[in-house]
Amino acid sequence: MDRFVVLTGGPGGGKTTLLAALAARGYAVTTEAGRALVRAGVGAGDPAAFAEAVLEWERRSYAWALSQRGVVLFDRGMPDVAGSWLAMRGEVPPHVEAAIEECRYRSPVLAAPPWREIYVHDAERTHSWETAVATYEAMVDAYGRYGYEVVDLPLVPVEERVAFVLDFLS
Repeated sequence: MDRFVVLTGGPGGGKTTLLAALAARGYAVTTEAGRALVRAGVGAGDPAAFAEAVLEWERRSYAWALSQRGVVLFDRGMPDVAGSWLAMRGEVPPHVEAAIEECRYRSPVLAAPPWREIYVHDAERTHSWETAVATYEAMVDAYGRYGYEVVDLPLVPVEERVAFVLDFLS
């Protein structure tokens, strides 16, 4: 799916801010599962239940994207779910692997690397800096595992990141 572009990475790398700027320019953008599910208290204290809820969220996002015309930008994708499973249990359940094969995206995917200058804690982002870095690494590894090349976003202000993505899309 050449028109489905994923932005992945660890928490606090600026993905959601960048996607909001791109949405303001008229691009179709999915909503990140993590923050919404944390706000709703889904899977609280149960990482496996949380990962399953994210999987279902990503399935709905993909189905929605199929109904859109043109480029769709994803705030994370199915391989992110695999990254979570790998970090938790060291293996990916077969139903998650099947979903990853069914729901394909454009390669390369874009990754927001850890960026200490913009990383902040808030009510939904309680991870340490070290966890943010480890999450980024797990996501990049997961995408590679499923055949995707990964391109890091530059650590520049949002308008420059927007220009980078627009160049990437052209």
